[in-house]
Parts: sequence; structure tokens; C-alpha cells
Amino acid sequence: MEHPTPSEEIFNDMKKAATEIWNTYDDTYGYRAEKLNRINSIQNYADNAMVAYRMFDGSNQDKMRALVSAETLDYIDQNL
Repeated sequence: MEHPTPSEEIFNDMKKAATEIWNTYDDTYGYRAEKLNRINSIQNYADNAMVAYRMFDGSNQDKMRALVSAETLDYIDQNL
């Protein structure tokens, strides 16, 4: 299945929300830094933005959904 590349606005919205969530975690063992590095390395191609969503468990996916725009939510729902 081929996924559409989101607009820059959706892509940036997803990266921003994921970054906000990871920044709530402790980085004692470098886990947060590892995840933030992964988010920052994502390029806006196909459904790469979904990496920022799929890296979370269900609880954090719910948090992310609460932080993004309605347009971004539509993109997420279409690419699950």
C-alpha cells in the first residue's frame, strides 16, 4: 500500500507533538535523546511522519492525538 506524503504543516505538527511528549521523559540513560534524534532525522516522504506516531504506546498516541490539529488527525487515521 502506498501512503501519501503529508503537507509540511501536518509533518511538522506530528514532529512537534512527538517532541513535546518525549521532552516529558527523563533522559538519565539517553532514551529520550535517542527518540528525539530519531524524530529529528525523519524526512517528509510517504508515511515517514507516522514513525513519530507509531513509536508510542497507546497512551502516548492518545496524548499525541490531543496535541495535533484536526487535519493531522485525519492524516493519522488514514494511515493507520
